Amino acid sequence: MEKYTERCYNALMEIEGKKVLLHICCAPCSIYTIKHLRNEGAQVSGFFYNPNIHPYTEFQRRLETLNHYAKIALIPLSVDSSYDLEAFLMGALEHGKDRCLFCYRMRLEKTFLKGVEAGAEAITTTLLYSKYQRHDDIKAIGEGLAGTYGIPFLYRDFREGWKYGIEESKKINMYRQQYCGCIFSEKERYGGG
Repeated sequence: MEKYTERCYNALMEIEGKKVLLHICCAPCSIYTIKHLRNEGAQVSGFFYNPNIHPYTEFQRRLETLNHYAKIALIPLSVDSSYDLEAFLMGALEHGKDRCLFCYRMRLEKTFLKGVEAGAEAITTTLLYSKYQRHDDIKAIGEGLAGTYGIPFLYRDFREGWKYGIEESKKINMYRQQYCGCIFSEKERYGGG
């Protein structure tokens, strides 16, 4: 497994012309991420799978916003609109304070499965755009799944484009959510502890 991971990492130093499947958590986080990957020459397609988003009306609004932006950005988008909130909540509660690790794995594993089906040459995620996410953990989970599914995980620190993404989303009056997505982050954001 170590040789496989090293080979994949080296192969992905250059992604020009490669088919990269981008897990997208929301449209604002995709703006800079898509631009960056395209600047590297990647053939980017998007994948939306986020059963963690709560409430369901927020899930729908984020998906609607992303569908609209995908047309503007001319990015092929696949959507898994299943809303398996119960599985997310059970796993998140079981993991306690490390619930984010469960959430990352749940969504990235589904993305790797989609990547196998779509013939992707690399997988990455807009979670790497957020300065609020745990990058080292996302990278470790992605690399572990890469070994399982045989598709390299592309780690890039997209946080450098944080301000750019915010400014661009405001220019086009894009809906911008105020919390990560799950009921736990909603509670933290709005003062419930």
